[in-house]
Amino acid sequence: MTSYANLPAPSPEQGLNRYLQEIRKFPMLEPEEEYMLAKRWADHQDASAAHQMVTSHLRLAAKIAMGYRGYGLPQAEVISEANVGLMQAVKRFDPEKGFRLATYAMWWIRASIQEYILRSWSLVKLGTTSAQKKLFFNLRKAKAKLGALEEGDLRPENVAQIAKDLSVSEDEVVAMNRRLSGGDASLNAMVGSDGDSVTQWQDWLEDEDADQANDYAERDELEARRGLLAEAMDVLNEREREILTQRRLVDQAVTLEDLSEKFGVSRERIRQIEVRAFEKLQKRMRQLAEAKGMMAEA
Repeated sequence: MTSYANLPAPSPEQGLNRYLQEIRKFPMLEPEEEYMLAKRWADHQDASAAHQMVTSHLRLAAKIAMGYRGYGLPQAEVISEANVGLMQAVKRFDPEKGFRLATYAMWWIRASIQEYILRSWSLVKLGTTSAQKKLFFNLRKAKAKLGALEEGDLRPENVAQIAKDLSVSEDEVVAMNRRLSGGDASLNAMVGSDGDSVTQWQDWLEDEDADQANDYAERDELEARRGLLAEAMDVLNEREREILTQRRLVDQAVTLEDLSEKFGVSRERIRQIEVRAFEKLQKRMRQLAEAKGMMAEA
């Protein structure tokens, strides 16, 4: 596998802009080129092929890392953790699954960043359940959606809505909000420096406006979920796959009557197969999502 020492590395001394300029020199890969490189790594452990796949996706890792600017941690370190996740993705990528490396890698990148934040941020002293992680990484956006960005405790109706949206208890929302709003979370608190400029907490806050990076991430997330679905379908047999597809994965569902005639069984039997296939698919998708680090977003 390619060595981390051989990759461009962001640092406070050189500044973030210089790093971003440096990684832009690596060209993006065409699908056929990416497939051949992935095969060389998978079949022959070709380190140069792995290195090329990693460097061509450093921009993706940096874009995802930029989405975690609101946690007061040095951006260079967040990007470095993103690159670690990217390398893990390249190491495990299977080109025969039919989706692109970027689709697969984004979950490893996010998982690596999130674990780093949970380890490093001094205000966070909590368990590591998926619900708590989801609450930690989504509370600020949920508050912004409700226009509840003032400091202090949330109004009861906002607590109830956030708890419902994020599938956690109201007590957990209140406790997490107090952790994130207390102590050294002043917007003017000094959190570091970049070259000659001093950085305050507010400088790290993520711009909530839509931009190309967010659009890219959303499109990539949709592709990732489609890829996850396609991979999980392998758990179904041919009949289950066709029935589930015709009933739930097409624009206009085929009727139970039509499918019962096609397969020579009752409508009730078709319904039972559909339900069983859906349950199997859900279970397999959860397993795959967990294996690929789809934590806060899963």
